[in-house]
Amino acid sequence: MKQIDSIKEFGGWLQRYQHPSTSCNCEMSFSIYLPPLAATQSVPVVYWLSGLTCTDDNVRSKAGAQRYAAELGIALVMPDTSPRGDDVADVADRYDLGKGAGFYVNATEQPWAKHYQMYDYVSRELPALIEANFPVIAGLKSISGHSMGGHGALICALKNPGEYQSVSAFSPICHPVACPWGEGCLSTYLGEDRESWKQWDATELIKNGASKIALLIDQGTGDQFLQGQLNPQDLQRACDQHGFSLQLRMQPDYDHSYHFIGSFIGEHLAYHAKALHK
Repeated sequence: MKQIDSIKEFGGWLQRYQHPSTSCNCEMSFSIYLPPLAATQSVPVVYWLSGLTCTDDNVRSKAGAQRYAAELGIALVMPDTSPRGDDVADVADRYDLGKGAGFYVNATEQPWAKHYQMYDYVSRELPALIEANFPVIAGLKSISGHSMGGHGALICALKNPGEYQSVSAFSPICHPVACPWGEGCLSTYLGEDRESWKQWDATELIKNGASKIALLIDQGTGDQFLQGQLNPQDLQRACDQHGFSLQLRMQPDYDHSYHFIGSFIGEHLAYHAKALHK
């Protein structure tokens, strides 16, 4: 790993690193916030997955999460949203496909499969790297995210029973097989077999018998993507039918931005800290 940034915040350290990724076959970057408690003992971790067009910089500079992490004694790990580099496949005129839009799946179609293995990266490679190099408690982790990253957080928790102590999301893409963002990315990265897409869809995973874990979701009613892209009602229906605990909090007038996330990130981190400190 190569450290490229280190900033003291709230008694702890916000750091950024680059490293060669075996999953994505390129240089990847991530940020990590280590709270003051990490100077004397190992701490649990919350992984944050960001949304379309984002990097790790969006959440670390806009959400205000580090203040709460410092108080709660938890580390935050914030990966990038896709592979990067001159030889990484991309669609230059699309914000919702290619770089910045890895969708947290393992691509099977060429040329995407060479680099776009974001599910393996965020659920396997990065946690192993973090646990080997930082003062964190091995295996004690939770996960959260926003929009495309909310989708990623949900599928990581649902596909890996027992590995995450808790999961939450802001404005997640709840049913990607049934929305334009999801259809565009899944068909490109995975091919035209729509049945294969379901393993990367939280609503479909719940329908198909995923192990139960409580879900916390905040969704703004003023979100410009609520109708047509996010489909929380589909997830709610699947949870009701299959006995999943879902707190779906419809927050009046909030939009899709980090203003919304910053308003409730403290509650989400407290939710995760309670599960992690049990």
